[in-house]
Amino acid sequence: MTARRTVTVDGSPVHVLESGTGPAVLMLHGSGPGTTGSGAWATTAQALGPSWHLVAPDQAGFGRTPLPAGSRGGLRLWTEQAAGLMDALGIESYAVVGHSMGGAVALALAAARPRQVTRVVAVSTMGAPGAPLSAALDAVWAAPAGSHGTRDMLSRLVFDQALVTDPAVDARAAAMRAGAATYASLFPPPRARWVEELTLSARTLAAVRTPVLLVHGAEDRVTPLGTAAQPLLEHLADVRLHVFGRCGHVPAIEHPHEFRQLLSCFLGRDRVH
Repeated sequence: MTARRTVTVDGSPVHVLESGTGPAVLMLHGSGPGTTGSGAWATTAQALGPSWHLVAPDQAGFGRTPLPAGSRGGLRLWTEQAAGLMDALGIESYAVVGHSMGGAVALALAAARPRQVTRVVAVSTMGAPGAPLSAALDAVWAAPAGSHGTRDMLSRLVFDQALVTDPAVDARAAAMRAGAATYASLFPPPRARWVEELTLSARTLAAVRTPVLLVHGAEDRVTPLGTAAQPLLEHLADVRLHVFGRCGHVPAIEHPHEFRQLLSCFLGRDRVH
């Protein structure tokens, strides 16, 4: 069963997609305009099946989840809201899967909640110390709503340009238009400061004691492998890295079957057989 509902977290509404029963997995989307929890993870959730309790929120400022009054977003807000959501749902222990910005949030959450977070999968993640703002990420954050801007943005996210279809462009353009007003306040120029804001300190990364799986595309131009994933190997205590060849920023879309198999295998290690 898949359900969409709104959960109140610290007085603010959070829109959530939930599915399945069993071990809990919090799934956090990235930061591109038009991104939502369901848009990022619905296909993966459906394929993983009903034996996991999957929780995919729209993070504050994205989709149907508004920014709390007086807030402009940021790592601290997104991390605290993710923790508060799982508390509100009464879930005491859970794995976290995060994509891009969501990967940085997942790692920060693991550092802040070591007793709750059992595993982390950080996909095409941000957060590495010293990572610069890539030209592709700058362009993604600046992408204007409309078919031309959407097509350009999607072309930067994937290695296989055949995935940038007219239906994909139309669907994302509609989502971008719907959230344009709020999104404009999240990553205004100069944008290098927002990469710095999402960077995790060496001390925070050292506090992540749970097993971490980094998943990355070899041809990722948004968060390049050499500056985004590889530096984290030096900072995380229990970490492994899986690299997909012929893959850009979205392994879940470009290599869906292998990605789900990898995810299921890593998360399944905590199960009692």
